[in-house]
Amino acid sequence: MTDAQTQQPADAAQSNDLTINDLNAMKVIIDIASSRGAFKPNEMVAVGQTYTKLTTFLDSVTAQQAAQQGAAPAAQNNSQAVANAVAGA
Repeated sequence: MTDAQTQQPADAAQSNDLTINDLNAMKVIIDIASSRGAFKPNEMVAVGQTYTKLTTFLDSVTAQQAAQQGAAPAAQNNSQAVANAVAGA
């Protein structure tokens, strides 16, 4: 087995990590796509439900982090930073 073959499982495991920033980026992508009319009307219920679940989860995580750090929630700042990054990409 070559070194490249040995490295693949480790690299694959690392690339499968899903972070809060990834989830925040997905939320922004859904928002941008829906504002541009990317979803058909019959798809909007599923998109809206998913967006709501994602928003609720991210708000919860942000509140937990703020409580642990003793700082004010920065959800809006994070969302805006991701939106700017996605729009600029």
